[in-house]
Amino acid sequence: MKWENVFSWEGKVRIPQEGRFIELEEDKSLIVPNNPIIPYIEGDGIGSEIAPAMLHVVNTAVEKAYGGHRRIYWVELLAGDKAEEKTGQRMPEETLEVLRQAVVAIKGPLGTPVGKGGKSLNAVLRQSMDFYSAIRPVYWLGQPSPIPEPQRVNVAVFRENSDDVYMAIEYMPKAEDTQKVREFFIKEMKVSEYALPEDCGITVKPMSEYKTKRHVRKALRWALENKKKVVAVVGKGNIMKATEGAFINWAFEVAKEPEFEGRVITEGEPAEGQVLMLRVITDQMLMQLVLKPEAYDVIITQNLNGDYISDLASALVGGPGFVPSGNIGDGYSLFESTHGTAYDIAGKGIANPLSLTLSGAMMLEYLGWKESAQLIYEAVRRAIEDRLGTPDIALGFRKMGVQSRELSTMDFAEAIAERIG
Repeated sequence: MKWENVFSWEGKVRIPQEGRFIELEEDKSLIVPNNPIIPYIEGDGIGSEIAPAMLHVVNTAVEKAYGGHRRIYWVELLAGDKAEEKTGQRMPEETLEVLRQAVVAIKGPLGTPVGKGGKSLNAVLRQSMDFYSAIRPVYWLGQPSPIPEPQRVNVAVFRENSDDVYMAIEYMPKAEDTQKVREFFIKEMKVSEYALPEDCGITVKPMSEYKTKRHVRKALRWALENKKKVVAVVGKGNIMKATEGAFINWAFEVAKEPEFEGRVITEGEPAEGQVLMLRVITDQMLMQLVLKPEAYDVIITQNLNGDYISDLASALVGGPGFVPSGNIGDGYSLFESTHGTAYDIAGKGIANPLSLTLSGAMMLEYLGWKESAQLIYEAVRRAIEDRLGTPDIALGFRKMGVQSRELSTMDFAEAIAERIG
C-alpha cells in the first residue's frame, strides 16, 4: 500500500518539501505545524508488516478528524536489519541526525543479533536524545484477557529510562578488570570477600537525584493533567537503600516542590485537582497488580522495576501486543511498539499491529491532536467488539467460546480504518 505522504528511504533520507519539522519552545513545549514531518522506523521482524498498518490507521484518523487541514508527512529512517542490509550499519548516523531534527518519531521493534555484540539499538535510541521517561499506558479495549473484569486495569507505568543497571556498567566473572574492581571494594571499601567471591561478576547500579527528580516531575504533571487520583512510587528501597530507597525519597521531595504544593498529597483522600502519592515495595506492587489492579492510576519506578511491572501489567490485558509506549525527554519523543521482533511469524501477514497503532494514537495525543487519537481508540474498540482480529486475537476469543473472524495484519488495520468516523 502506497501513500503520497509517506516518503520511503531510497539510498538516503527523503525530506518532503511540503512538510515542516516540529520545533521546541524555550520551555521544551512543542510547536506543531499542521504539516509536520515525522520519521518512522519499520523495525525488524514483523516491523515491515505492522508499520504500514499503523501508518494507514493514523493517516485515516488525521484525515477524518481534520478534513485535510492537518496532515503528517512520514519519512522513513533505517535502523536494525534493514539498515545493515542497505548501509552496512545497524544505526546509521543519518538516522540519529534526522531524529534530532524532527523532535517526534515512532518506531517498530528492533532486535539485537545474538553473538555479534554491540549495544542494544533501543538503548542507543533512548539515549540519543535523553528520552528519560518511558511511558506505558495499560488499559483494556475488549480483547481476550487472562483475568476476570479486565476493565479494572487502567494504569500508566512511568519507567525511568536513563539510570539503573541498563547503563551497562558491567564486569564479567573472572575478567582482569573485575578483579581490580573486586580488590578495590575489599581493600578500600572494606567489603567482605564473602560478598564478592573471586568468580563473581559485578554490575553497577547508578541512580541519581537529578535523573530521578526530572522523571518524577514528568509523571506527576501527567497524572495531574489527566485527572488521575492515586500515584504509587515503587522500588525495593528496603533492600537497595542507596539506589531504589533514594529514588523513593527523592520522589517525595519532588511532591513538596512549589509546583506541586497542595496538588500532590501523601495521605488522605485526594480532592478535585489532587493526586495521592504512596510508597509501595516492588513485590507488593506485583501482587497488587494481579489482586487489585484498580488501586493505582500511575506507577512511578526505576528502569529495571519498570521493565518487570509494565510487562506484568501488559499481561493482564492480553499481552504487550495491546499496549502502546512512548519514550519522552525534554520535548523530544520516540514512540514504539512494546513487543519484540517475532521473527518466527515475520512475513506471514499475521502479526498483531495494535501495539504500534495505539502508540501512533499516543503520539497524536502528544502532538495535541487529541481528536484524531480518540478516533483510533474508538475504532479499535469497535473492531474488537465486532470480534475481528489477527490470529492471536481470534484464538483468544475461541478459547472463550466466542466466535471471531480472523484477519491478516493489513486487513485488520483496514477494518479499524473503516470504523474511524
